[in-house]
Amino acid sequence: MDFDCKAAGVRPSRGRRQLIRGAGAAAMGFFGPWALHRSWAQAKSKKPLLIGLTTDDTGQYAASGQDEQRGIAMAIQEVNERGGVLGRRLETVHADTGGDAAKATAVAQRMMAEGEVAFMLGGVHSGAANAISQVAQKAGCIYFNTNSSSPTEAGKDCHRTKFVWDGNGTNFSTSVVKGAMTGFGRNWLLLTSDYLWGHNTAKGIRNIVESNGGKIVEEILVPQNTRDFSAQLQKIQKLKPGVIATAVGGEDLKYLRDQVRSAGLDRSFGWINNQADWPDVYGLGREAMFGIFGTTWYWGLGLPGVKDFVARYQKANAGYRIKVPGNVFYNGYMATHELFRAIERAGSTNNLKIIRELESLRVPAIQRMQHEDAYMNPLTHQLQQNIYMASYNSYPKQPDDIFRILGRLRPDEVEDKDSVQQCKLESYAATPSYEP
Repeated sequence: MDFDCKAAGVRPSRGRRQLIRGAGAAAMGFFGPWALHRSWAQAKSKKPLLIGLTTDDTGQYAASGQDEQRGIAMAIQEVNERGGVLGRRLETVHADTGGDAAKATAVAQRMMAEGEVAFMLGGVHSGAANAISQVAQKAGCIYFNTNSSSPTEAGKDCHRTKFVWDGNGTNFSTSVVKGAMTGFGRNWLLLTSDYLWGHNTAKGIRNIVESNGGKIVEEILVPQNTRDFSAQLQKIQKLKPGVIATAVGGEDLKYLRDQVRSAGLDRSFGWINNQADWPDVYGLGREAMFGIFGTTWYWGLGLPGVKDFVARYQKANAGYRIKVPGNVFYNGYMATHELFRAIERAGSTNNLKIIRELESLRVPAIQRMQHEDAYMNPLTHQLQQNIYMASYNSYPKQPDDIFRILGRLRPDEVEDKDSVQQCKLESYAATPSYEP
């Protein structure tokens, strides 16, 4: 990432911490092990709110982790420019989880013990997000899982203090499976990343396919960090399914797409990718973009507020390799703003009061820059929102117009009913009161 430390006001590291002064772009200057961002005029202001950023800046989901961090940072900058929340400015402390559950646990524990953070935000890898949420629940600290898509995050691993802001594997699968069965056939093969998110996403796809009269002819498990997919592709050629549904993400997906294209298999089968995260596909070109996939948002939607949002993004991220915002940045930004709105409505930073506000959340479509209102499911703490079906855009209006939106489903049409059954939120009485 291109970043000028001197221009951002970053001092040389002092032991395990960096002190960073100034809001805005400077918040993106720390990808080290531990960094504190201060924007507080300490002499006359109220005590600031310290926000813990728990993003995956290295590892399989590094591109998305860094992208969502930018979304969170832009939201914080805008709130600080308006005077903060309840008269308190915002500071951030950041540590990289590496997309690793053990590391994420240590990060969250350290933030609570050393930083006394008010809230924690960020997460792409579902194992890391789950680990953070367990620490947060024990302390009573509200945690926003901004971009992890495993159905378990709002299902069996839900918590009273955790809120999930992305669509999950079941939501995305529901949006694309029915159309694929009509277009490509009823014999399906699952290509599944061999960890929590992959297994649960594939399980959701299987249920939807089979409930609509389809058949899973094979499921091939793929170890994380796979770089050579030749064995899996040879097996696919032998089985000749009608549709291949992939639950593969991050860097693994980039290698898979390139090898599928090189083998000439991109046009031989119907390919379904559960979702396409913008940082993973940006700049890959037409050859690497095939099949149908889901997304929560696209910068080319002709909706009120989108052009202004893109302009603000470009101003805040000048020089960044990704020239227009995508779904990961959007999720981080929107979740952060809703946290601060909930604090203002509650008139308090007490966690239980804020949780009640969030459980009754309804966000007008015009604020979300989506087609329908979004709303929080109080039984699972997952935001229910539009899911868009997309493919590569063969007729772009400009170079970055690489998605073609094929259609959308309403929030109620893609509801993950299994999560509702599996989620058992802790009671309010069993959740520690926490007021930073």
